Amino acid sequence: MNKNLPHILSILIVLGFTLTLSAQDDLPTDYLSKEFHAGRRDALRKLMPDNSVFVVMAYPTRTFSNDIDYFYHQNPDMYYFSGYKEPQSLLLIFKEEQKGTDGSVYKEILYVQKKDPRAEQWTGRRLGTDGAKEKLGFSYAYNGEDFKNTKIDFSKFDKIIFDEFPEDVPNSSRDNADLADLIEQFKSKANIPADYTKDKRYDTRLFRDLTGKLREIKTPEEMDLLRKAVEISCRGQNEVMKAVHPGMSELEVQGLHEYVHKKYGAEEVGYGSIVGAGANGCVLHYMENTKTKIGTEMLLMDVGAEYHGYTADVTRTVPANGKFSPEQKLVYNLVYEAQEAAFKILKDGAKWSDASKAARDIIAEGLLTLGIIKDKNEVGTYYPHGLSHHIGLDVHDRGFSQTLKKDMVITIEPGIYIPPNSNCDKKWWGIAVRIEDDALITEKGYELLSAFAPRKVEDIEKMIAEKSALDNFTVPKLKSAEKKAF
Repeated sequence: MNKNLPHILSILIVLGFTLTLSAQDDLPTDYLSKEFHAGRRDALRKLMPDNSVFVVMAYPTRTFSNDIDYFYHQNPDMYYFSGYKEPQSLLLIFKEEQKGTDGSVYKEILYVQKKDPRAEQWTGRRLGTDGAKEKLGFSYAYNGEDFKNTKIDFSKFDKIIFDEFPEDVPNSSRDNADLADLIEQFKSKANIPADYTKDKRYDTRLFRDLTGKLREIKTPEEMDLLRKAVEISCRGQNEVMKAVHPGMSELEVQGLHEYVHKKYGAEEVGYGSIVGAGANGCVLHYMENTKTKIGTEMLLMDVGAEYHGYTADVTRTVPANGKFSPEQKLVYNLVYEAQEAAFKILKDGAKWSDASKAARDIIAEGLLTLGIIKDKNEVGTYYPHGLSHHIGLDVHDRGFSQTLKKDMVITIEPGIYIPPNSNCDKKWWGIAVRIEDDALITEKGYELLSAFAPRKVEDIEKMIAEKSALDNFTVPKLKSAEKKAF
């Protein structure tokens, strides 16, 4: 046998993997364009101080079980400024053009995972340097392993702008250019001390301020994706309302939401789905979703689709049996009135605090009238959270301004939560209501992006009465669940 045959076969196998993994058909066509990301980098440069460099690092990978990682979610800032979705990466953005030792002129450099056919067979395609240049529009893209020998004089910059370093970053002995290595190499090149917060050259606060100023205002391209994420979330709410019945479990409700999301092409949920029946709805971020029968209680569903990185945040609270009880209706309508009061404040230039006060005042007065509280100052007992936050690449997206601005997208989400054993009449115990909608701020008001899902009591009851495509959907009983005599 030819002694070189094993080597030749190995080359052919790798070549075969490379050809197989080189392209993928039938991908979505509405991802953000490379021009969008380039435009965000240009917008950032306009805000950066003179003679500064802006450094963005990928998020670390995280272990799910033994040698299995969680599905990777990129640092939204890395995606926003580059479009790159893979781990083990680093982005440098310079205020002014830089000159390399070879005479090259550049204003940004992206370091990416190296192409590796064997690794790609296991964990998926990598874009590589050629892909970063062709598909993301970077003139200067290098493998992560090249960063170590890159000659960049960080000492000449007046400001080095970066985010807080992530903690507990995995460091693989088999990869000399993983995120842990890139971070340590950056610290060394930039001469970053252990307590860098005492040196104003190293500015993590400015990183948050600059990204907040940019990301709080949504561009038309971003709005295309956010609108889809919000509508998909509403369609999920509607389909669940049609299908809901007392015999369902919280987990089943969660599954229906997320199936509808994926049916419309949303890759993930933007946060852990919150599906709480009765008193479970009083836990603000309840995610166990383990109740096996939701019964006749109120069902709080806070579920948001993530579409191409952009996240909706929509909550509806409905009666599982199709009809609000008198007590449920009173509490629900109070939350609805609070939300309507907040909506009236929304417009370019309005204060966040004014909208929050309008909602809180309505709830305080209503709880007092119903006898649930004895003093308006007790309102925080049953309305313990804020009214609003930005949405976008994060469900609690970056922001900077104290006033509302045109093209912000925010939530309006008042709520009332009365857990068992509260200091009020038992008839209120276990009622939890949150109504959460997503609004685009306009010059003179707002656009309710989540108007696709009903909010009024009568409209919710009407939706629940509609037929569902899942009414006759059943699955066989599990044989393994049958009790056996021994």
